[in-house]
Parts: sequence; structure tokens; C-alpha cells
Amino acid sequence: MSEIEVRLAALGLTLPPPFTVPSGLSLPFELIQVYGTRVLISGHGPQGADGLMAAPFGKVGAELSVSEGYQAARLVALSMLASLNRTIGNLDRVDRWHRVFGMVNSAPGFTQQPSVINGFSDLILELYGPERGAHTRSAVGMAELPFNIPVEIEGELSLRP
Repeated sequence: MSEIEVRLAALGLTLPPPFTVPSGLSLPFELIQVYGTRVLISGHGPQGADGLMAAPFGKVGAELSVSEGYQAARLVALSMLASLNRTIGNLDRVDRWHRVFGMVNSAPGFTQQPSVINGFSDLILELYGPERGAHTRSAVGMAELPFNIPVEIEGELSLRP
């Protein structure tokens, strides 16, 4: 078991199975792209332990609270880590998280996107520590996100040579 998997287990967290693509939907792109030591991560949404998109759905600041958005962002981190683990084989291979782009399905006038995306950042920092987990970040509001998910996040990191 990797060091990161041990930390996840200590937090009572598990990585979800591969995303179950909704019927009639095609995803003609890679979730994870590795080029040398550089890794690009496509946008991920909150995913449940069953592999499906996880509820709750809706706009943060209307149907959902900041706390619910924060929890959704944590689920996005787990989904992203699961995809990454399936691709690179061991989460300990991550040398450094570099960039995170967080999108929040926001109600008009909602301005607390950074507090929502902190759910993702806090978990990555808890798992990887300040040296490997610190990253640059944007947290922006969107009028809509696919399937009415509350959060979508993409990122970039590097692997140990």
C-alpha cells in the first residue's frame, strides 16, 4: 500500500472505481495524460463510491451551501486521485502538484468560490504535505456545469523522475 493510500485510509477515505459514463454520453478524451514527468488532469466532478456522479446537485449559493460545495470538492479530489492512481499505478509517484483550476456552479451573486475549492486543496495538502501538495490555483464561478454538478476541477502535476 502506498504512503498516500495509508493516509487516505487513516482519514477513513477510499478511492472510487472508474467513473460510470451516463448512457448516451461519449467522452472522447483522456482523463489523465502523462507526457514524461508532466501530468495533465481533465476536469473531474464529484464521484461516489459506486462510480456514479455524486449528489447533491445544483448551484452553490442557491440549492447548496458552501459546506456542501466544500464536501463536493473533496469528492472531486478523490475522483481525480483514483483516475491518477489507475494511470500511474502509485500515488507516491507524484513529485509535486502544480496547478488546480476549480470551477463552481454558482448562483448569481455568489462570491465564495475559494471557500468551496478549499475542499479540494485542503485534502491534497493533507495527503501530500506543503512541499508536494502546495499548488497554484484558480477558483471561479460558472453559470452552469455539466449535469448540474456543483464543482469541476482540473489540474497539473509532475511525477518523480
